[in-house]
Amino acid sequence: MAHLLSTSCSLKIPSCRKTSFQSLDQSPNAFPTSFTVKTSKSLVRRVVLPGESSQRSHTVYATTTPIKQEASAQKRSSLHQSSNDPSSKQKRVMVIGGDGYCGWATALHLSNKGYEVAIVDNLIRRLFDNQLGLDSLTPITSIHNRIRCWKSLTGKTIELYIGDICDFEFLSETFKSFEPDAVVHFGEQRSAPYSMIDRSRAVFTQHNNVIGTLNVLFAIKEYREQCHLVKLGTMGEYGTPNIDIEEGYLTITHNGRTDTLPYPKQASSFYHLSKVHDSNNIAFTCKAWGIRATDLNQGVVYGVTTEETAMHEELCNRLDYDGVFGTALNRFCVQAAVGHPLTVYGKGGQTRGYLDIRDTVQCVEIAIANPAQPGEFRVFNQFTEQFSVNELAALVTKAGEKLGLDVKTISVPNPRVEAEEHYYNAKHTKLIELGLKPHLLSDSLLDSLLNFAILYKDRVDSKQIMPSVSWRKIGAKTKTVTA
Repeated sequence: MAHLLSTSCSLKIPSCRKTSFQSLDQSPNAFPTSFTVKTSKSLVRRVVLPGESSQRSHTVYATTTPIKQEASAQKRSSLHQSSNDPSSKQKRVMVIGGDGYCGWATALHLSNKGYEVAIVDNLIRRLFDNQLGLDSLTPITSIHNRIRCWKSLTGKTIELYIGDICDFEFLSETFKSFEPDAVVHFGEQRSAPYSMIDRSRAVFTQHNNVIGTLNVLFAIKEYREQCHLVKLGTMGEYGTPNIDIEEGYLTITHNGRTDTLPYPKQASSFYHLSKVHDSNNIAFTCKAWGIRATDLNQGVVYGVTTEETAMHEELCNRLDYDGVFGTALNRFCVQAAVGHPLTVYGKGGQTRGYLDIRDTVQCVEIAIANPAQPGEFRVFNQFTEQFSVNELAALVTKAGEKLGLDVKTISVPNPRVEAEEHYYNAKHTKLIELGLKPHLLSDSLLDSLLNFAILYKDRVDSKQIMPSVSWRKIGAKTKTVTA
């Protein structure tokens, strides 16, 4: 049985204990200042960092506070009567990975739009920073403080379940407690460079991503058959083919016969390969079990601010600029802010789809509001514009000069195995047709992002800027990635 906790609680992380399931829900009138840590009967798999032995694993285990079960049951009953009404806006949305870059912004956005939101996260992304000696450009507070701040500002509650979705017992308890109408799945190791550091992290990435997604699919089948899965995929599944990239499917004629088939995948890292495996597993379970799913093949996300994260400094989102987790445009803006040359990998002709983080949250909302049909596996290409790395560097240089920055660009050896000059034309019309109003990259947006980077430039560790992970030199032994 799940136990609801106050968001004012802190969480202790002891060693050598199994993780357990918890949910946070707070009273609008009272905030207890502490609670007693107890071991739960509902145990889940330990969260073990790559390279650490099981004797030194970091785990989170259960804590409880008494609640009035009768009041809780009445609340659940009224909420689910509402969620079963197609006209109701109070759908219950579980955001897996809701403490991360895209997940946090999405959870706040959905809560602000009137959805009942729960975050499910094992907080391991924060442990990656500690392990690799990295840090967000922006100071980010604990998930408990974030949720407490959101409640105090808006009066809206976000429930929190801390645990590992690779443990099906934890996930089952979470599903039975929250009973989601939609699941937004960000809960994966999302860095290609991280997956290419060594064998340990490659295995972790594939196990975490593929097994976690399989567990979500089984949880939907067992406990919430009508639940709509909104899965965050990646445009990196497609690679860089010499033909147009369609949205998920391609109609071909071969030897006089025509069929519509999944678009061929050409993943370029162990991370991207895990996403391909996810897509295949989701497509199969939609066909076999009648699950409804939307695969959002997302491009490269830039920016840090949404309407909700700008409301208070404790709601601020993370911004990665390092060579492991930082994405191109965010990294370039931070480099320009601190006077470091923009690091273009190789020839710089690598072209990808990009989108503002404000469009990420908008796309997820659109997918939830327009769910797939039972048995349907939809694929939307989630980006708004295409740029090459050289084009991004030129845009940042121009915007930086307007702010008085002396922006230089250098070419560095490409640590990846990829085409540096190639054809790239990807379709992205389905979300537009459903109502997406994109925030296109503009001078004002670049000015805002550069000024944001300048504001926090004293937090930049210049040793983390250069790429340090090589696709060709991936090691077998666990290692740290610090300069």
